[in-house]
Amino acid sequence: MTSQTTQRITVSAESFYQEQYSQPEDDQYVHAYRIRISNNSALPIRLLSRSWEVIEGTGERRLIEGEGVVGQQPIIAPGESYEYNSWVQFKTPIGAMQGSYVMYREHEGTENYFQVDVPRFLHLSPAVLN
Repeated sequence: MTSQTTQRITVSAESFYQEQYSQPEDDQYVHAYRIRISNNSALPIRLLSRSWEVIEGTGERRLIEGEGVVGQQPIIAPGESYEYNSWVQFKTPIGAMQGSYVMYREHEGTENYFQVDVPRFLHLSPAVLN
């Protein structure tokens, strides 16, 4: 598991190869991943949007952006965590992802939008590990 903290918000990421959905002979490598967002600040936060950079083993990159995560814009209370699972497909047996979330918190009547970084994490097929 890889973790990074930005403005007292810790994002942890972990990848799981999905053999049953992958077809290496057709250059399709599917990975599930788990993200945990922990609010270590004194105020509640809301995750508004995401921006992912998906990086193939060849260096090819694609950008994925959108509102929230898995159809939600969760509010995370101080001292609490939010966890979700998703998936990604690569054309190569090794890949990586990194990105950011736009978060919102209200402090003393002032709106505060800020970015939280998602650390780069690897997606490895078993062939790479042998």
